[in-house]
Amino acid sequence: MAHVALFHSVLGLRSAEILAAERLRRAGHEVITPDLFSGETARTLDEGFRLVERIGWAAVMRHARKALGGMPDETVLAGVSMGTSVVAGLWPERPATTGVLLLHAAVDLPVSVRPGLRVQLHAAEPDDFVPPERVAAFCQAAREADVDVEVFRYPGVGHFYIDGELPDHDPAAAELTWRRVLDFLNPSGSNSKMQGTATH
Repeated sequence: MAHVALFHSVLGLRSAEILAAERLRRAGHEVITPDLFSGETARTLDEGFRLVERIGWAAVMRHARKALGGMPDETVLAGVSMGTSVVAGLWPERPATTGVLLLHAAVDLPVSVRPGLRVQLHAAEPDDFVPPERVAAFCQAAREADVDVEVFRYPGVGHFYIDGELPDHDPAAAELTWRRVLDFLNPSGSNSKMQGTATH
């Protein structure tokens, strides 16, 4: 069993994160989905960015740290789009984390990243929020730091392809993503190692 903290996107805590957490719990994992916006949600990215600006990034991070207060040091840090920035802020403070899951965005590796740490990145292809050069830099930094990174790109889908309430949603890509996440959380129980660019 893994402990997972799943941080939501700039749209707020919505069904995408709640349903994903339920699926991971059914597989035997303990999952929290902190509400970093205190119940507020946005319908568009622009609304979400304005919401973050009004709440303040410092407050967002305070909510995230408070939510992790009762979780083990080994808790896997997972983020959806904006949530990956939350993960990036917490990562250096939690060196014992056993894994990092990045959905829809890449981040900079902490200078203090632990060699051998397992990381997965899932993103649409193409995606303006995850340009190839950023992914290449992320992978290069991971190699130099001896981080075990897997990158999965999903051709032809929208940025928020895991979100069933948005036009970006792609059920096949979403299903493949969560199967790979489950393999990541339970590597000893995996029947196969699915690497590289996703096709569906």
